[in-house]
Amino acid sequence: QVQLVESGGGLVQAGGSLRLSCAASGSIFSLHSMGWYRQVPGEQREPVASITSTGTTNYADSVKGRFTINRDDAKNTVVLQMNRLNLEDTAVYYCQVIYTNYLRRVDVSWGQGTQVTVSS
Repeated sequence: QVQLVESGGGLVQAGGSLRLSCAASGSIFSLHSMGWYRQVPGEQREPVASITSTGTTNYADSVKGRFTINRDDAKNTVVLQMNRLNLEDTAVYYCQVIYTNYLRRVDVSWGQGTQVTVSS
């Protein structure tokens, strides 16, 4: 079992910045992809950004050039720096981690979600 603890959400004015952090703990043999998704009420959860174990990043077109994802494997954390936020970025943001546990099984864990609200 792997637990993810997210932090850093909140209320920010359009054009501002927020930094989301996600720390993983538990039965982790190795971490693979780490990433962030977001969801607004009535819509499907969508991928925002991800980073592989080798540092390859992938971003949704809507956040390219504004968001940056990084990871610290020594601390089992992934961070999403969000700049130039706009109203469309308002959502609940979820951390996702793909890992191999001590039973050598690959599994996926999700965070509890953190609210990001961008105001005009």
